[in-house]
Amino acid sequence: MKLTRRTFFKFMGVAGVSATGLAPAAHAWESKAPPDPYGCLVDLTRCVGCRKCEEACSTVNKLPAPERPNCQCTIFEKKRRPDDKAFTVVNRYFTGRLDEFDKPLPTFAKVQCMHCQDPACVSACIVGALSKDETGAVHYDVNKCIGCRYCMVACPFEIPAYEYRDPITPRVRKCTFCYDRIKKDGGLPGCVTICPTEALTFGRRETVLTLAHKRLKENPGKYIQQVYGEKEVGGTSWLYISSVPFDQVNLPVLPETPSPKLSETLQHSLFSYLWSPIALFGVLGVFMAKSNKAKDNHPQHKGGA
Repeated sequence: MKLTRRTFFKFMGVAGVSATGLAPAAHAWESKAPPDPYGCLVDLTRCVGCRKCEEACSTVNKLPAPERPNCQCTIFEKKRRPDDKAFTVVNRYFTGRLDEFDKPLPTFAKVQCMHCQDPACVSACIVGALSKDETGAVHYDVNKCIGCRYCMVACPFEIPAYEYRDPITPRVRKCTFCYDRIKKDGGLPGCVTICPTEALTFGRRETVLTLAHKRLKENPGKYIQQVYGEKEVGGTSWLYISSVPFDQVNLPVLPETPSPKLSETLQHSLFSYLWSPIALFGVLGVFMAKSNKAKDNHPQHKGGA
């Protein structure tokens, strides 16, 4: 039998359908979170918006000094996000709370890379430039990065920033969790060392989680009864407790399922033993065969007017 393009695609169509039926079961997804990582608790009821954490972060990471306007309050007039020149920022929110004189009470919230237990950015990185370290830090290797920026798309907190102003050697930039200070020197993140109100507590994640729940239990009228980051997207290294709902301080409502659990399960299902490309070609083959058949039956192809 002569193998024409049409018969080839018909054959691929049958093969694809057959291969689909023979696809192996998807591999069970396993968390890649380290067994005993570090964590940091942020108590929003203690934060006074001094922005000392911003200063310490810029010093440790050799970043430009944070803006210090003559009136500190003006910096809070716009909501800021971490970028390539500031790995952490503090924002101010008015959520309806009033003081004893009926004046609006602000809530200040620090934001940075959350260093997820199962990071979506790590899963999305196609060259392994991002990895989850045993300390809990999501570590970035600039020597592996190809600038695809998939990590920026994948992050549920929209944290990774890109050095668009550097056309030669741009990098993806974000909070490092002071990786070097923790791992090599046994030290603390810069922001933790300088906080004057002890709004930041650093330690092993399970230890700071226990502390968070202790504060919630002992002060039920003071705190929302939830530790943000305990379960969101599988858990994060940065944990928050607050007197106001978390979505009111720009901490997004997220599912408990880690983002990579869905994406990696789909990848394994689709590409196990290369059956997915065969199925894809099969579907395309069937489509083209039907398309060519319709074209052949058209009057113009039969010599009709």
